[in-house]
Amino acid sequence: MSENFEHSFVKQLQENQNIIHKICRLYTDGEDAHKDLFQEITIQLWKAYPKFRGDSKFSTWAYRVALNTAITLYRKTKRSITTITYEDRQHLIKNVDYNYEEEEQIKVLYQAVYQLNDIEKALVYMYLEDKEYREIAETLGISEVNARVKMNRIKNKLKKILNPKGI
Repeated sequence: MSENFEHSFVKQLQENQNIIHKICRLYTDGEDAHKDLFQEITIQLWKAYPKFRGDSKFSTWAYRVALNTAITLYRKTKRSITTITYEDRQHLIKNVDYNYEEEEQIKVLYQAVYQLNDIEKALVYMYLEDKEYREIAETLGISEVNARVKMNRIKNKLKKILNPKGI
């Protein structure tokens, strides 16, 4: 492998590492698990990088690899680990850039999103990142129409979770 190839990968990874961190935040419940998932995603990206043809943006390709890795590991660990309470995850949501009111709203939103299945979480994440449905569909390997329909269903599901009495 050439030094230029390695340099190209590292540069792309550095420019897009926030994507990986955000996905890790969605699918992990602690700092150690976050670091482990980040490392595993990086390994999978490195292994798959020789096959990256540039047909899509690196970020779109990285989303796909990262989400597939996270979902695969999430499903494996979900089978053997009991559910962790929201209070145990609360530290993941704090961010010094948020004011208190925004932070509380984010906590509530994340609590609702944690109740979604793995594909729904990925869709919500990309939707909140202002990704176009075309890119969401490409990343998740579904049609654009399917992505729109799923997102509408997820919005309704989140409304019911966030407002169970329908007030």
